Parts: sequence; structure tokens; C-alpha cells
Amino acid sequence: MSARWIRLAFALLPRSLANPRAGLDLARVAWRFRRRGWWHRAPFLPLPAWDYVRWRMYTAYGDHDAVPSADEMIRYARWACRAP
Repeated sequence: MSARWIRLAFALLPRSLANPRAGLDLARVAWRFRRRGWWHRAPFLPLPAWDYVRWRMYTAYGDHDAVPSADEMIRYARWACRAP
């Protein structure tokens, strides 16, 4: 995990606290992205597989190392969690 991803997480934290709906949407998206069998590998946290994240960034931005902005993450989470 790069420093840019950690910086994004820290940028999303206050926004999630200020807007609980956005925080819930972000949590739902994070849960969907978790690695299968995450409880079998240290650090035993439901984190995404980084090869999958890199592939998603490539398909979205054309760059494996792209990191979306906090606004883009919130917009995506709202879109992904909106009711059909």
C-alpha cells in the first residue's frame, strides 16, 4: 500500500464522519472489495487484493498506479450503493 492510498483513507475519514451516509456507502464498497479468505492471511483484515485494485485503476484511469480523489471515491460509493 502506497502513501497515496493512506493519504486517501485519511482524507475520507473526516468526510465519513461529517456525512454518515457517505461513510456507510464507503464501508459497503470496501466490504465488496475485500480479498476472499482474508481471515487466513496476516494482517487478518478485510483488505482488497492489490493486484485487483491495480487492475481496477487501470480499467478506470489507464494507469495501474492511479489513486482516485476523495470526491471520486465518494461519488463512486454513492453510485455503487444506490437503490435499484
